Order: sequence, then structure tokens, then C-alpha cells
Amino acid sequence: MADAEDRWLSISEICEHLGVSNDTVYKWIDKHEMPAHRMGRPWKFKKYEVDAWVKAGGAVEHYKKSSDQA
Repeated sequence: MADAEDRWLSISEICEHLGVSNDTVYKWIDKHEMPAHRMGRPWKFKKYEVDAWVKAGGAVEHYKKSSDQA
């Protein structure tokens, strides 16, 4: 069972897990250092890395920075 939790997730799987769109994930990778790994052309994700990034404020920080600049 632990092996299933440790597998690489695709972009669509990580989007479903987080409840966000592909565009949001691509922006987070590009501008907010979301943990992602390139495997050839597609991006792959480890769920535990993404969850830790979210818990550490990786996704929220983006909105703070945007509102601070306004």
C-alpha cells in the first residue's frame, strides 16, 4: 500500500488532488517553486512533496505577494 502512495503523479492527478486547474499548477511550477520533476516532456509529482509545499504556504504565498504589490 505504501508503494501506491509513493508513486509519481501526472499533472491531471495532482490537479485533481489539489482541486485546481492545469494552468494553476503550471504557474505554481514556473513562478512559485512548486515541487515538480520533468520526465522527458511531462511533469511528474510526488504527493508528499506537493502536500508539504502547500502546508508550508507555497500556494498561499503567491497570493500574499500579489496583494502586497497592489
